[in-house]
Amino acid sequence: MNITEKAAYIKGLMEGMKLDTESNEGKLFKAIADLLEDISMTVADLDDEVAGINEYVEELDEDLGSVEEDLYGDECDCGCDDDDCDCCDDDCCDCDEDGCVELECPECGEPIYIDYAELNEISNKQEPTVTCPSCNKTFEVSIDIEDDKE
Repeated sequence: MNITEKAAYIKGLMEGMKLDTESNEGKLFKAIADLLEDISMTVADLDDEVAGINEYVEELDEDLGSVEEDLYGDECDCGCDDDDCDCCDDDCCDCDEDGCVELECPECGEPIYIDYAELNEISNKQEPTVTCPSCNKTFEVSIDIEDDKE
């Protein structure tokens, strides 16, 4: 039984009790029953509107997905434009001939791919840091390049 049916049932009960609607109590019960009926109708209308809005939002979400697909295509996790990328399999992500290393951003957990030449430059700095392309947070790195190449 939905809210509109419940309000109608209560109004029917009141009418079945044959209350005197001219007495103070009868007026009160009639006003309460009318209020319940109005509230139930309003809630039913709101439910219908929310259902319509939900359908519309789902359509927008699908359309946005299509637009994102058209704009961004199928980018790999490392962000390179190589359609055949296997996410840093030594010949993507502009890695040099020695390959690259995968780091994980401690802030967002996204993988970051850095070629060994760039990592060597970073390691030679006084404070070796990397900026995550996903969340733009900078964090310190400490990697032994020779151990990682093996």
